[in-house]
Amino acid sequence: MMAARGGLTWRWSRFGLGVLYAVPPIAVAPFDPALALALSIGVLPAAVIGLPPRRRARSAIPVLGALVALGLLLGATLSLVPIFAVLALAVLAVLASMLAARERAGQLALTLVLPMVGIGLSFPLSSTTLLLAGAIVTGSIYAWLIALLWPEHGAGARAPAAMPKGRALLIYGILLGAAAGTAAAIGFATGVEHVGWATGAVLLVMRPVRGQLVLRSVGRAASVLIGALAAAGFALLSPSGAVIGLAIGVALGCLGAVQESRWYVAPAFTTFLVLTLLLSTSAESPTARFLERTLETFLGVALALFFGALVPALLAIRRPVRAGVTE
Repeated sequence: MMAARGGLTWRWSRFGLGVLYAVPPIAVAPFDPALALALSIGVLPAAVIGLPPRRRARSAIPVLGALVALGLLLGATLSLVPIFAVLALAVLAVLASMLAARERAGQLALTLVLPMVGIGLSFPLSSTTLLLAGAIVTGSIYAWLIALLWPEHGAGARAPAAMPKGRALLIYGILLGAAAGTAAAIGFATGVEHVGWATGAVLLVMRPVRGQLVLRSVGRAASVLIGALAAAGFALLSPSGAVIGLAIGVALGCLGAVQESRWYVAPAFTTFLVLTLLLSTSAESPTARFLERTLETFLGVALALFFGALVPALLAIRRPVRAGVTE
């Protein structure tokens, strides 16, 4: 059964699927809340991408989980040499953008793997990062097995994503790389703990079509703010492991239920889970973590708007002026 209001869609069957995804974290939470939260992050890719209509197509879930883990590990490796990380992001953005016009794999690289490379800058390569990547792969395999139990359904009609071609796509890739590189450079230069939050926000928000960019910018900023507020307030309650497990189940269930919404609401639930994990393993106060998460997200959104909307607008104004002069 589906309920919809405006741009928000809710499916109770998908809520149940999300809760099933959360069974391992719920079972572990009373004994090890931090491990339970790490396992919940492992099933996030499956919850975010939704349920493919055909069982055969659901084999993409563990593949996408592996790609997410590889992107995270690549970003973690690049973070060891900040200057190289900034340059690599710029180059990877151009390559992924050019490939996206020709291959489905290029679109996945641009919209999924590249943002995870940016987010991976927050996790310098270590045994903890390897365990998190392993949790993502394990979680995606578990989610795939659960998804196979779900009945097949009709595919909803989705408009193809707008993608420029030729020179316009090259310019977009250059601007995307400049925005992500700038976010990473600011993070490394200022010494923030999680360089990948602003960088990831740029790569998740910025789109080649200006209308999509503005909508995603507003949606992501609002969603992250709500998720961060919820995580900070939840941490102030000093919840027990069992309560944390319950919260994981509700968050993953809601994430699955609203996955088909036109509104950009998924970051609220992912932010809640990631920030709750950080707060459970950090000595910093919930207020400090909340400010860090939201301010860095706003920085990433601002850079995405600057490079994705303002700079192209200035280039478009300049081009007719030059044409008029030559005439």
